[in-house]
Amino acid sequence: MSHTETIAYWQREISGHMPHLSRPQAAVLALWSYGMVLSKSSGITTIVSFLAKVLACPKNTLRQRLREWCYDAKDKAGRKRAELDLEACFAPLLGWIVSCWASQEHQLALALDATTLSSRFTVLAISVQYRGCAIPVAWYVMPAHQKGAWRPQWEALLQAIAPSIPSADSKKLLFK
Repeated sequence: MSHTETIAYWQREISGHMPHLSRPQAAVLALWSYGMVLSKSSGITTIVSFLAKVLACPKNTLRQRLREWCYDAKDKAGRKRAELDLEACFAPLLGWIVSCWASQEHQLALALDATTLSSRFTVLAISVQYRGCAIPVAWYVMPAHQKGAWRPQWEALLQAIAPSIPSADSKKLLFK
């Protein structure tokens, strides 16, 4: 199977598990994730270099396409540009992960982590713990050292993923 065929297959998988994404959003997510896995990097320069080589397309075109995927709608070129609603991806992402588990798996371990990146950002992340891996499924990024409680953000993240937690009672997900 060629890289183009594999990316097209991956785009269909993404669309199947995240039907709320537009076709262009699913296409760029397929490029991002395919490039990340095969280049073993999350850096845009490495991903673009890899994808440009295997797809035989201009680097600048790919770079701009990947960059604009992350932009707010008002910052994108063109008339029909849509902004990605990241929070709408959290529950489908968790649901996709859970759907891949063996039927005898009955426990779901979630880790809540706050990480400060330099003095710029703090990332609140919820990750699924599975077989020695942590798979981030929901996150909130805020300025580092921002004053105030984090509880509202944690509760919002837990509520966002609640629909995909098997047998979840959303009230049990709130902090006591």
